[in-house]
Amino acid sequence: MMQAYMKSAMPYHGVNAPLMRSTCRRLFADLEFSTEKVWHTYVLEIWRGATHREERYAAIELTGHKRAMPFQTPAAMPLYEEIIVTGAWWDYVDAVASQRVGPILRIHRNPMRKMMLAWSKSPNMWKRRTSIICQLGFEKETDLDLLYECIEPSLASDEFFLRKAIGWALRQYAWTDPAEVKRYVRRNEPRLSGLSKREALKNLK
Repeated sequence: MMQAYMKSAMPYHGVNAPLMRSTCRRLFADLEFSTEKVWHTYVLEIWRGATHREERYAAIELTGHKRAMPFQTPAAMPLYEEIIVTGAWWDYVDAVASQRVGPILRIHRNPMRKMMLAWSKSPNMWKRRTSIICQLGFEKETDLDLLYECIEPSLASDEFFLRKAIGWALRQYAWTDPAEVKRYVRRNEPRLSGLSKREALKNLK
């Protein structure tokens, strides 16, 4: 059922998310990473060797291991880029964008800002989506200029996942500043897709 829902060519074991995460915590509890390279190697061995989707979820869980916290810097972005580009589906991409790329952007603003602006113009749709949604949990810390600049190259796209991402990012920021989101939608109404507008204004009267 999950395989059909996710439109996944890779099969599922049938393990639900809470059990998968608790299993990962138990399996990864004693892992040590002597260097960032060792951590990268562990993650990519699981990711590249996966035969079932939950195994790739496990690789993403390992990227967030507590002992990998010192490695959450722009130097980790080639690892996340590989997961995003080769994963190429929303369940992988959204987790990495919001839970890994976003926190790195929060701490390393300048280099990550440049990278997200470059990704926003990428021919790869999933890198574009990442640039748009990486600030989902930032609230008042949201860099609005960055968000709008990352949205801009995808405004004319007819890709569902980009239109959805634009609406989602705006809807999330609307919890912080609803008036600003209304202004943005009003200013850009001719260029925003119906889906993006509906999503952006979903929780606003």
